[in-house]
Amino acid sequence: MEFNESQDLKNLKVAFHHATKDDVIIHNIRLPKQSTVGDVINELKTKVELSHPNAELRLLEVFYHKIYKIFPPSEKIENINDQYWTLRAEEIPEEEKNLGPHDRLIHVYHFTKETVQNQMQVQNFGEPFFLIIHEGETLAEVKERIQKKLQVPDEEFSKWKFAFLSLGRPEYLQDSHIVSSRFQTRDVYGAWEQYLGLEHSDTAPKRAYAANQVVHFRALERPKEDDFCLELSKLHNYDDVVERVARRLGLDDPSKIRLTSHNCYSQQPKPQPIKYRGVEHLSDMLVHYNQSSDILYYEVLDIPLPELQGWKNLKVAFHHATKDDVIIHNIRLPKQSTVGDVINELKTKVELSHPNAELRLLEVFSHKIYKIFPPSEKIENINDQYWTLRAEEIPEEEKNLGPHDRLIHVYHFTKETVQNQMQVQNFGEPFFLIIHEGETLAEVKERIQKKLQVPDEEFSKWKFAFLSLGRPEYLQDSHIVSSRFQTRDVYGAWEQYLGLEHSDTAPKRAYAANQS
Repeated sequence: MEFNESQDLKNLKVAFHHATKDDVIIHNIRLPKQSTVGDVINELKTKVELSHPNAELRLLEVFYHKIYKIFPPSEKIENINDQYWTLRAEEIPEEEKNLGPHDRLIHVYHFTKETVQNQMQVQNFGEPFFLIIHEGETLAEVKERIQKKLQVPDEEFSKWKFAFLSLGRPEYLQDSHIVSSRFQTRDVYGAWEQYLGLEHSDTAPKRAYAANQVVHFRALERPKEDDFCLELSKLHNYDDVVERVARRLGLDDPSKIRLTSHNCYSQQPKPQPIKYRGVEHLSDMLVHYNQSSDILYYEVLDIPLPELQGWKNLKVAFHHATKDDVIIHNIRLPKQSTVGDVINELKTKVELSHPNAELRLLEVFSHKIYKIFPPSEKIENINDQYWTLRAEEIPEEEKNLGPHDRLIHVYHFTKETVQNQMQVQNFGEPFFLIIHEGETLAEVKERIQKKLQVPDEEFSKWKFAFLSLGRPEYLQDSHIVSSRFQTRDVYGAWEQYLGLEHSDTAPKRAYAANQS
């Protein structure tokens, strides 16, 4: 069978973590698009060194030092994204194949704490992993196994703290605490909201580097092709590097050069560029999580970088109230600006359904609404690289909520079976909906069908469920919907929502990229 390379083959970059050695090797797997994760694993087995011939592998989705998913072997690779998420392959430990009835498989992540705007924030780092905990096992016993697994010296390990984290809040554990009592549900695949946290400083040794390096420079808008190479010293400082690049490009002002490091896993530019004098040496520019690169990306700016850094660029997807298209707007404002300033700027660029329409800005990730930004929030710390920023009109009906009305989240979903366990997969555009006291599902369905303009025949196949922490409770037409949503404040409460279960057959929205 012949394949058109550009259309019929899929490239995936997979980081293979050896069971006993400390190294990570990136493998480039190229297979027909209709292949499955099982095919990827079989291909990997021909390339990697296994700890024993019958070892079984699994493929994980890792993002920001958390494990978000174990891919089922039957999943098609066509829609797997290796650009922003790290695909990690590893052997399945023998002990995990023989889980007892009261054993738990939990997520274990490394973390530190940072204070941001007077609020404590947990920052994860390092390599996340799974661990079996047994019924009645104390933290002291679990710690002993973790220390052995990670091979941490006694002196260093004695400084570590251990906590149960749920939705980012640490509850510190003592040696005598029973760990399994904190993890009450068996199904934790994908339940990255709950994990055992190892709090310690990030002292992982960096690899040694040679002194001189030939660096391949690529224009950021053409990230696949080298523009030129320079031989530089690893000890060159930031100013040395941009000065050499400016000289190579014939520019008088090196401060108009902006550099971006290379992500060794995705083989793409990192989402965030290097700040002006933000690193000390060339060697710091070329490191990505213990991986060494020889690629840097450059841009030539219209204003000096120190001046530009006083500004913030945000990509905002504007969803029209009645039309089906989405337009991406690039908003550039001073960093001290607020979300209200972003909304005012957007109003000068977008078509509103009526002159007095009010807008709001949402944070959307994996087809869920995580946050409505308050207009007073400063834009400096808003991240539009991994989360989608969505702007939309506030419906008139939401401005006049009655005392017993509820504003709930509504998400589309399908169900998949992973290792004999049901998982909910969200898709499509999430939205808010008002439900009134005493309103039945039949009445709510009628409004949803009208809002989404779904034909009767298609809509008759849809199922409706109340979901809390990923578990669906199916509703009948006669059920009172508001009785399931007992709290008024659901902004950010993405754990509870009304789920619309149906196949993903909706036409994809057209995204027009507008650029100032």
